[in-house]
Amino acid sequence: MNFFRRKIIIIIHDRVQCKKYNRIIKKHLHKFENIPGPTSLPAIGTLYQYFPFIGKYRFDELHYNGYKKYNSFGSLVREEIVPGVNVVWLFDPNDIETMFRHEGKYPQRRSHLALEKYRLDRPNVYNSGGLLPTNGPEWFRIRSVFQRGLSSPQAVKRFIHGSNDIIQEWLIMLDAMRKTPNLDYLPELSRLFLELTGQNTLDIRFNSFTVHERKKYSRSSQLMNAALLTNSCILKTDNGPQLWRKFDTPLYKKMKRSQEYMELVAIDLISLKMSLFMDKDNSSPSLVDSYLSSPEIDFKDIIGVVCDFLLAGIDTSTYTTSFLLYHVANNPSVQDRIYEESLKMLPVKDGDVTDDMLKEAYYIKAVLKESLRLRPVSVGVGRILQSDTQFSGYYIPAGTTIVSQNQISCKLEKYFAFPDKFLPERWLKNHALYKQPHPFLLLPFGHGPRSCIARRLAEQNMIILLLKLIRNYRIKWNGGQLDSKSLLINKPDGPILLEFIKRDS
Repeated sequence: MNFFRRKIIIIIHDRVQCKKYNRIIKKHLHKFENIPGPTSLPAIGTLYQYFPFIGKYRFDELHYNGYKKYNSFGSLVREEIVPGVNVVWLFDPNDIETMFRHEGKYPQRRSHLALEKYRLDRPNVYNSGGLLPTNGPEWFRIRSVFQRGLSSPQAVKRFIHGSNDIIQEWLIMLDAMRKTPNLDYLPELSRLFLELTGQNTLDIRFNSFTVHERKKYSRSSQLMNAALLTNSCILKTDNGPQLWRKFDTPLYKKMKRSQEYMELVAIDLISLKMSLFMDKDNSSPSLVDSYLSSPEIDFKDIIGVVCDFLLAGIDTSTYTTSFLLYHVANNPSVQDRIYEESLKMLPVKDGDVTDDMLKEAYYIKAVLKESLRLRPVSVGVGRILQSDTQFSGYYIPAGTTIVSQNQISCKLEKYFAFPDKFLPERWLKNHALYKQPHPFLLLPFGHGPRSCIARRLAEQNMIILLLKLIRNYRIKWNGGQLDSKSLLINKPDGPILLEFIKRDS
């Protein structure tokens, strides 16, 4: 009894001391209200600074906004876009590390709010808002199940064979398409990653390369359009006065129609898979088979995650690959080194990429990493603080939304030499340019328990594509300078104008 009494006294003492320590720390920290940032006006916040023609910021140019804020206010910036809703922008990698170290068991974020409302308004179809907007134990429940088979390096190996087949089929189609002058390859890459998403995660083919599926109102064309429209609406509905919470605004209606179509496709696909599930030999179950057999989730959970896979899988990989090919096409010496690496691995042009080859593709991995540094698909990583935390000498209270600005920090000279140059060699440990960067600088897929669920699969697919593509073609860029446009993710701001010149051997 005395033992337990002493234990309780120790615990109480520790808590009192901890609170006392926190009070001392807060006393010596700068106040939250003193964090520098754009001037907020009553009733309108800083929203006026985003108005067309008169404002200095634009919602579709978050990378330029970030540079302006960093140059004007420093590495920690507070902004009240809407009155009463503060966002703190983090540019210092030490602060970004602090954000992740304090995210807790259930990392929370403020994103995809309109999408969450749409799904929660339909309890007959969904159990939750899905992986993207949901927070807390419910997020942990669905994340724990759906990350199985996707998160580890070993798990994604089983997708290599299917990815080889689809990419080889796309290359055959490319050989005919490449003769079309001024062709924008962005839609063609979207078709490729729609097929890869379907095959890898759902074990189905959309047949989007066929003549029929290229028509405007085909299933694959409408799915690609639905993903683009939804991603175009998310950022705008997350910010601003959120009138869609009171009535269906035009932007919310657009997102709603897009989601309704993706939802119908998802229900059809899952219903078909369920009808075939009992008759199938499940000695080597596919990813969707493992979901269907899990007692921890049900049909409504799977609908939500299939919609999330389609929403995230198509555009993120398409845009990342577009920027990757842009950089490779504009750097002939880099392309020559990729070709040398691919020639050793693929003596036969249409050979399959194997797991052993992927392990040895050091230079191609450096090329992908450098492209992600210059043009990350993510505009930043957001979290809602779970506890009072110190950032750069400022006290920031729990409940504040904080967003990392890695896409700005990764192009600052203080962190990378020649930051605007495309230099894959900077990532090769045996090269003179190599310098170990701060581990929280380059985070294109996020970090921790809430990082991108399909990161390893996406990287694997892009490396296979680049190996096979450069083994067969020399590529040239026929457009102007390619910049990014901020949607929910960074999208190329112009067409992907590539020229593919077939190699003789």
